Amino acid sequence: MALKLIHFLFIFLPYPFFFHKTSAQSSWNQKQILVNIKNDWGNPPSLNSWNLTGDHCKFAGIHCSDDGLVDGIFLSKSNISFPIPASICDLKGLTFLKLSDNSIPGEFPIFLYNCSKLQELDISQNYFSGELPADVDKMPSNLTHFVISGNNFDGEIPPAIGRMPSIKTLDLSNNLFIGTTPLEVANLSKLEALMLAYNPFSPAKISPEIGNLTRLTYLWMSKMNLLGEIPKSFGKLVNLVHLDLARNSLVGEIPASIWMIKPLKNFYLYANNLSGEISSTVGAHGLAVIDLSKNELTGSIPEAFGELRNLTILFLEFNNLSGEIPASIARLPKLIDIRLFNNRLQGVLPPEMGKYSRLWNFEVDDNMFTGELPQHLCDGKALTSLIVFNNQLIGKLPKSLGSCDTLLNFQIQNNRFTGEFPAGIWSAVNLTLVITTQNALTGTLPDKLPWNLTRLEIQNNQFSGKLPSSAGGLLVFLADDNKLSGEIPASFFAMALLQRLSLSGNQLSGEIPSEIGSLKHLAFLNLSNNQLSGQIPVTMGSMLLNTLDLSKNQLSGEIPSTLGSIKFISLNLSFNDLTGQIPLPLQNQAYEQSFLANPNLCAFHSIFSIKNCNNRSKKPSLILLTLFSILGALIFSCAFFLCFLITRERRQRRKAGTFSSDWKLTSFQAINFDESAILNSLTGDNLIGIGGGGKVYRVSLIGDTIAVKKIHNTARLDSIIEKQFQAEVEILSSIRHENIVKLLCCISGQNLKLLVYEYLQNGSLDRRLHRRLRGDAAPLDWRTRLQIAIGAAKGLCYMHHDCFPPFVHRDVKSSNILLDPEYHAKIADFGLAKILERAGEPESVSAVAGSFGYMAPECTSLKKVNEKVDVYSFGVVLLELVTGMEAGDGGEEEDENLTDWAWRRYRENGVAVDQEIAGVSPEWVREAELMFKIGIMCTVDDPGKRPTMKDVVQMLMKLYRGSGIGGGGVGKPLLESRIKTGSRRKQVVDIADDSDDSVLSQNAGLLSL
Repeated sequence: MALKLIHFLFIFLPYPFFFHKTSAQSSWNQKQILVNIKNDWGNPPSLNSWNLTGDHCKFAGIHCSDDGLVDGIFLSKSNISFPIPASICDLKGLTFLKLSDNSIPGEFPIFLYNCSKLQELDISQNYFSGELPADVDKMPSNLTHFVISGNNFDGEIPPAIGRMPSIKTLDLSNNLFIGTTPLEVANLSKLEALMLAYNPFSPAKISPEIGNLTRLTYLWMSKMNLLGEIPKSFGKLVNLVHLDLARNSLVGEIPASIWMIKPLKNFYLYANNLSGEISSTVGAHGLAVIDLSKNELTGSIPEAFGELRNLTILFLEFNNLSGEIPASIARLPKLIDIRLFNNRLQGVLPPEMGKYSRLWNFEVDDNMFTGELPQHLCDGKALTSLIVFNNQLIGKLPKSLGSCDTLLNFQIQNNRFTGEFPAGIWSAVNLTLVITTQNALTGTLPDKLPWNLTRLEIQNNQFSGKLPSSAGGLLVFLADDNKLSGEIPASFFAMALLQRLSLSGNQLSGEIPSEIGSLKHLAFLNLSNNQLSGQIPVTMGSMLLNTLDLSKNQLSGEIPSTLGSIKFISLNLSFNDLTGQIPLPLQNQAYEQSFLANPNLCAFHSIFSIKNCNNRSKKPSLILLTLFSILGALIFSCAFFLCFLITRERRQRRKAGTFSSDWKLTSFQAINFDESAILNSLTGDNLIGIGGGGKVYRVSLIGDTIAVKKIHNTARLDSIIEKQFQAEVEILSSIRHENIVKLLCCISGQNLKLLVYEYLQNGSLDRRLHRRLRGDAAPLDWRTRLQIAIGAAKGLCYMHHDCFPPFVHRDVKSSNILLDPEYHAKIADFGLAKILERAGEPESVSAVAGSFGYMAPECTSLKKVNEKVDVYSFGVVLLELVTGMEAGDGGEEEDENLTDWAWRRYRENGVAVDQEIAGVSPEWVREAELMFKIGIMCTVDDPGKRPTMKDVVQMLMKLYRGSGIGGGGVGKPLLESRIKTGSRRKQVVDIADDSDDSVLSQNAGLLSL
């Protein structure tokens, strides 16, 4: 009877009721495993919901199957910085494990072999390192997705990778794999996506066997040292939707069979060194994106491209293509972006371009196109960028551009356009850049330029009318050689950010408004060859000009004495009607040609080929003659005595072997001294510093103080010293930047070499910052430290990105960052600098250069270095500014330096801030912590994963604006705890958008406010 009752209950009672106790135990077990995993991961805030009182299926990032078993863990970007615990495989139903974009360290977790139901594994963008295990094929046999990109895995890819029968997605990109791709990969018959890009593989050809992966829809093999031709076997990849072979060294023709692939969504073959002609046997109709840019392709653009009805993007720039653009391409209904610049294309542009699609970008610059611009470019009301410069285009600009309010970038310079400039272009709400230089365009400028227009260049055209009364946020305004007329309105100078203004060769009249003095960022001003009158505004003396040209006008009156306080690189006030005495600071040889054709100007120095101020038409009185006689006698006596002292000094120097009678002084700035004034001041009393490159003296002259670097005179180092001397002179004499120390002149003799700089009163950052050891400097508050960091970063950014050719400093350190009276930073000491012949490419150096604590790791192991060595050294300077410690200070660890200490400190306890900052303001502490993280990012071991100096400037400027220094108020937190820990070779900051693989994009989203 009892057995019958049990049988009845088993059949008729609900299943959940019968197994309620068993299910509860299973649920509790799952929950306990998850809580233990959370503890192993250090209880990150993202897992706060993981507790024993909650429903484990509602834990953050957890997915359960219908029976309550955990089948998925989805914890991307969850700030996990500890290894994966082996207990994760105790979750017997685990099918999906996705832990991308965290900071998980360690080697490949081989215990995942025990996760028997695992189908998808994604541990990309972490800090895993070491080699993949040789028996990686022991992963669960039903694994379909194996994604380990963005880590530090190295060594060769094991052949066992080809023995994972169920794999559909294999992503090994962005690691440190070497060797070649194992042929066994071709055995993965179910493979749909293969990503091997951005690994330092050995140079090799693409294996033809890849063509056997007929289910492949996504193939990414860019920047992996591929050689040779694209295999014809790729024609068998009939299901391919994404082909990317970018940034390799592929050659030969593109196989015709590739174009027979079924409709593609993406087709990338950009940035290779491909050569040969593009096959004309294109037959596909579904390709959406074709990118063959930055290659050495020859021949013409295939006519069959015009049959690709789904084509959206066509990139063929930076090749050697010739011939015309097929007219059929203009009739493609989905084409939105076409880039053909830097080729040898010719003929007329297709007249129907833009008529049938919503074209938004059209770039065909640097070719040999003739004829007129197509009339329909903006018919789709989407055109944002029109760039056609450096061609032979003629005729009028299309009227349709006048209603193209989507325009942002408009560059048509160096063509032969005529007629009136469409006035409606000025109404484009987002217009940012307009360059029409070297055409024959007419028209007028609007009374108010677009508010966000930053660059306007219209030189050598026939624009007429008045200047705008408002120029918005312009940085550059160049309008030379037009027919602009009328007076310059005072409101025109309400451009707080303007850096370059050139209006020469126009018909401007009236006086120069005194409001021009408000342009505090203006460095270049040219108003020459106009009809300006009146006096030079006194307010110009407060500007930071380095170039001023007011020549060929009708200016009168005296030259304001305030101009004498400006250290001009170039000054031209010639051909005016100026009167009186030239300000004394401007009466030196550097400005000898600056005042020509001003008959009523005079100077006291005979070096000027103008009237001497002492020449008078009336005879001097007897009293004046007597006074002059007495004064002359006194001067003669003093001169005689001075000559005696100089002669004695020279004799002493000759005895010491430090003086030569054969001197050469080369001036790079305006100076009012000669070599004798310098040589006589190189005494022990004036010595202010001794470094590896020589001694530094402070020399006080009449009206100025300078710094003189004396190169050591050691016969054994003659060749090295000569190279250092020439390097510093070559670099500093050719660059001008407010954050780079000015080289005034150089003096070269047989036994002595001198570099004469501007003197910066506050000395080096090293002395000011590390005052606790030296006791001779006032403390630096946080705002001053941030200002110094930004200034030094801008100087380095200028060297790396704005100079041609660019160059690296190679000895960036706090003692080579000098401070002016307002604590503005200037980079100094370029004796070890090495000009890079080509931007972005490493340049060989013959010896290890740098200073202990600041030297990037690659300096001791590589023969080639690039600008990233400066980024590393500057990162150390940032750590100095934040912590107050010196570069060689490793704390309690004697064999460490500041960088090692900072990385260890961050991994263990977070950031470290100088107590003198921490005790003042919580806001200062927050900003200092952010700068600490930027310093960490700059000092990552892998130079390719350091930010550029341009990125660093942007990040520091956001700190600057957030700090309130620039009046911007306090911003939101800038770095949301995204600094990575673990291996310093890994990129240390998460990226905002993983779709772009460039270092710039990897850091662009770091400090979003």
